[in-house]
Amino acid sequence: MTFNTELRAFYESRQQQIPAEIREIMRRAGQDLADSGQAARALAVGDQTPRFTLPSAAGQTVALDALLAEGPVVLTFYRGAWCPYCNLALRSLQQHHDAITARGACLVAVSPQIPDESLSLTEKHDLAFDVLSDLGSDIAKQYGLAFDLPDDLAAVYDKLGFDLQRVNAGHPRTLPLPATYVIDREGVIRWAFVNTDYTTRAEPADILAALDALDALH
Repeated sequence: MTFNTELRAFYESRQQQIPAEIREIMRRAGQDLADSGQAARALAVGDQTPRFTLPSAAGQTVALDALLAEGPVVLTFYRGAWCPYCNLALRSLQQHHDAITARGACLVAVSPQIPDESLSLTEKHDLAFDVLSDLGSDIAKQYGLAFDLPDDLAAVYDKLGFDLQRVNAGHPRTLPLPATYVIDREGVIRWAFVNTDYTTRAEPADILAALDALDALH
């Protein structure tokens, strides 16, 4: 079973639990975001990756340049610990973490949530990789991934108790598109997954294949 097959099954099971009017708000917001063409405008293969330094859940400061000095980087953007699809994606990446590091690469995740939220997530899922806080989605904006929730969907999230005002440090409306990049040591994006649909994520097998292809180039 592919990871996205697992996600689709999870999506179908959740749909039965969500009222029809909320499902319609989510559907419409998703369609509008897809129609915006933002995914096609995000950074892609061949682009130079923006450099950044961000705080980690463990209280450290992590610089992309320092990671690239050690080898390729698998960089994944997710919405937050409140998003069940993100949690499943991070858990899946953790299951493939050894395979990623065996290929000489470093895995790092970025979200707009505060470090305390990332720490809780890291501990809950026993994540062995750095989870970084991009408050205000400043780095996501540089990658072309940041977008603002429409009013009706933001109201739904409030009603569901996600409290994005708190967990995103006063930036409740801005989130990143789900995205994963494989970046070579020179900072060039060699593989990219960007999708406006948060119920679809990069397949771990594709990430590993991208790392193998990168290794074959050197």
